[in-house]
Amino acid sequence: MSARLLLLSFVAATSCQASYAYSFRRATNSSVSGYDFVDPLIGTRNGGHVFAGATLPFGMAKAVADVTSDNQGGYASNGSPVTGFSHMHDSGTGGASSLANFPIFVYPGCTNDTIDGCVFPKTQRSVPVVDGSVSARPGYFTINLGSGIKAEITAANHTALYRFTFFGNATGDATVDAPLSPLFIADLTDLPDTRQNGSASVDPDTGRMSGSGTFEPSFGTGTYNLHFCADFSQGSSIRDTGVFVNNRAGSDPKSVVVGKDNNSPPLPAGTYTWFDKVENGTTITVRVGLSFKSVEQACSNAETEIPDLDFSKTLATAEDIWKDKLSVLSIDATGFEDTSLQTVFWSGVYRAMLSPQDYTGENYLWDSDEPYYDSWYCIWDSFRSIHSFITLVDPYSQTLMIRSLIDIYRHEGWLPDCRMSLCKGWTQGGSNADIVLADAYLKNITEGVDWETGYEALIKDAENEPPVWDYEGRGGLNSWKNYGYIPADDFDPYGNGLFTRSISRTVEYAYDDFCIAEIAKALGKEDDYEKYTKRSENWKTLYNPDQTSDIGGTDTGFTGFLQPKYLNGSWGYQDPTLCSSVNSFDSCYLNSGGHETYEGSPWLYTFFAPHDMASLITTLGGPDSFVSRLDYLHESGILYVGDEQAFLTIFQYHYAGRPGKSAERAHYYIPSQFNTTTAGIPGNDDSGAMGSFVALALLGVFPNPGQDVYFITAPFFPSVSITNRMTGKTATINTVNFDTAYKNIYIQSAKLDGADYTKSYLTHSFFLEGGTLELTLGDKESTTWGTGDGDVPPSLSQS
Repeated sequence: MSARLLLLSFVAATSCQASYAYSFRRATNSSVSGYDFVDPLIGTRNGGHVFAGATLPFGMAKAVADVTSDNQGGYASNGSPVTGFSHMHDSGTGGASSLANFPIFVYPGCTNDTIDGCVFPKTQRSVPVVDGSVSARPGYFTINLGSGIKAEITAANHTALYRFTFFGNATGDATVDAPLSPLFIADLTDLPDTRQNGSASVDPDTGRMSGSGTFEPSFGTGTYNLHFCADFSQGSSIRDTGVFVNNRAGSDPKSVVVGKDNNSPPLPAGTYTWFDKVENGTTITVRVGLSFKSVEQACSNAETEIPDLDFSKTLATAEDIWKDKLSVLSIDATGFEDTSLQTVFWSGVYRAMLSPQDYTGENYLWDSDEPYYDSWYCIWDSFRSIHSFITLVDPYSQTLMIRSLIDIYRHEGWLPDCRMSLCKGWTQGGSNADIVLADAYLKNITEGVDWETGYEALIKDAENEPPVWDYEGRGGLNSWKNYGYIPADDFDPYGNGLFTRSISRTVEYAYDDFCIAEIAKALGKEDDYEKYTKRSENWKTLYNPDQTSDIGGTDTGFTGFLQPKYLNGSWGYQDPTLCSSVNSFDSCYLNSGGHETYEGSPWLYTFFAPHDMASLITTLGGPDSFVSRLDYLHESGILYVGDEQAFLTIFQYHYAGRPGKSAERAHYYIPSQFNTTTAGIPGNDDSGAMGSFVALALLGVFPNPGQDVYFITAPFFPSVSITNRMTGKTATINTVNFDTAYKNIYIQSAKLDGADYTKSYLTHSFFLEGGTLELTLGDKESTTWGTGDGDVPPSLSQS
């Protein structure tokens, strides 16, 4: 065996020992905390784009190894090599990669022991990952590189901490390897290569590397400034410091400045710190502070949060924070021999607490005493499950987020539908922050919230069209108010944006207006309530009762679908299956060639009337016909559960008096689409949307976001509890006749605090005030529980 192979075998062996120890700890202490079941690697393959690295709940610093492909989350479990270790990421996003600014790259030594023996451009320096070496848990990530380096990562809120252990120099042929003399690079780049300008410097005495850059957001407009400050643990003496540009480096000067030029990708540039020879097993710790405001604040953040570069202490703090955050939830897993479903559940909970990210104190755009959260990426995705989930398990954080949204309106003039890196993000459909605000208002998110300004923001969304509605507000408002729909050939001289998605924007605007009406009613604004209630009925204007549908020439047997309509009132046409899994799935994205629906088909959008399902069921032929159509949506291949619009359709059987069918559907997708593999989620996680969906489904309390409604289905565990930290009360759901084979998934009867309970839904008061819901289960769908007219969730037309 060659020296290089021996080295790699040793590194892999140490990793396997660590992984085995971690697995054993999880198996023996699983009853202690949900923390032990979290696997951050779920969803890091096949487009899940989950961030697998180290962070705190809603933390700004998100540190991980960056690989060369499918790297929107930085690391992907696809075997691609590592180009560096960077400190900020989003999680689960589609499209282009984002952030990953100022990566650190480390060599165990340079070939021939000269600076020219190290390769600086990230396109040329990637190093393979040692198979089986990657492991992660909340607050911690580790990976071994083929160059003989073990990397471990933890984090504070604005600071990443790396511990690199050097097992030997494997930079080339082992017979000509240079001494073990580690060299660290700080690169003025980001993952999507958007740097506009940058500067960096290195202190020759301490090795501190710091710098700044201006970059572009991955799904929005504008630019943002970011700064870093990297320090090393003392103990190893510095051999040399300097800068690099392109593929050359030198010890003079000690700073470098680069501007935008014709190079694409941008010209490689940055700084390096080179250490004297060290022994095998030497550890060097690197602390990287971050700030959007200045290098000085980046350094201050690091020095305040991790003053002594103590990796073990920082990791222990991160672990304790995560354990505390997860402790509000409790599940009884009695009877389960297989712990995989617990892993799916707790990992989903964990991913739902990664974003939005707390950038309070880092917003250089305006001065404010209010909290500032960023990485709203995007609310079109997150309103459907994430924020309702955060309201349940962490109402304090959700309160801060609501205050942040209102403060963004206060200073930017509009609520965002998407926002990242202090930049405005692209709007995908409606003004869906309206739904997030309504959901919070109805669920008593009030502490410190300026709801007067919040309501003002909602009315502005509904009434005023911005000059460019691609990244704020709504477009086509003149037609919306006058015709009750967005025409496919809309004439809109009042603002501009992508003239697509007329169907999906119409139904989303309708629901946005319903959510505004709810708050108007609660505030006693009767005129507004009536106005926006009337507008919320506009989803009906694009329903063509005569439209048929086929798949590959075979009639689906259903008639009546949403269709585009022109200004003159005549019908247009979009194949009801277009932009579904059976017909041109990729045809309805956010581009000028998009169609009249967004990331979904007319088949799917025809079901989107969350506020008036009773009217929709009547429109579609009554309960039996509705259930048959909903079954077909799920079973024909049309529906893709990896898009968030699919979530609500799983539970819409409740409105037809068939809550047992909703339970069937939940089991239809879990665990087939949600499991413990690295490809264990369908599609992108979208900032935790998939995580929050599966967590809520497993708890048996999926919400109708924007309303005070939680659909009751049997939880996937014998008992579940949620403690509300703001009231101190605990809500518990117990089951009778639970079985781990999931034959008894149908609710036969229910008792709420000892009294018979026939409704198929809960309101938020249960979680605020606490109590016990007892569900008696059976192996056949009940014909009585949750089936009565007064037992189904409320609809506008029946209020």
